Amino acid sequence: MSAPGAGAADAADDAALRRLRMRAWRRGTREMDLILGPFADEGLDRLSDAERARFEALLEENDHDLYRWIAGRIAGPGVPAAEGGDATGPADLQPLLERIAVHAAQRLR
Repeated sequence: MSAPGAGAADAADDAALRRLRMRAWRRGTREMDLILGPFADEGLDRLSDAERARFEALLEENDHDLYRWIAGRIAGPGVPAAEGGDATGPADLQPLLERIAVHAAQRLR
């Protein structure tokens, strides 16, 4: 038998995941929709609570910065960074950005 209130917690978690998926698919640019949306559809269930919080923080970032951070990882080392700003993204988002880039690169194959 499940613990009291477990159904409400599961429903809240499901609603939070649906909101994150919707936000991932409804970005400001189509490119980020096509990178973040499939990642959210296929990978959000496997993220820990801390990783989900970082994904939510990532969704607050500017699409142009996100695209540069992820596309730079897909393109590989030796590709010049765009002018201005950090070409790799915030330190706390590095592991998640790497996972998203790997996911996107696999979809491109």
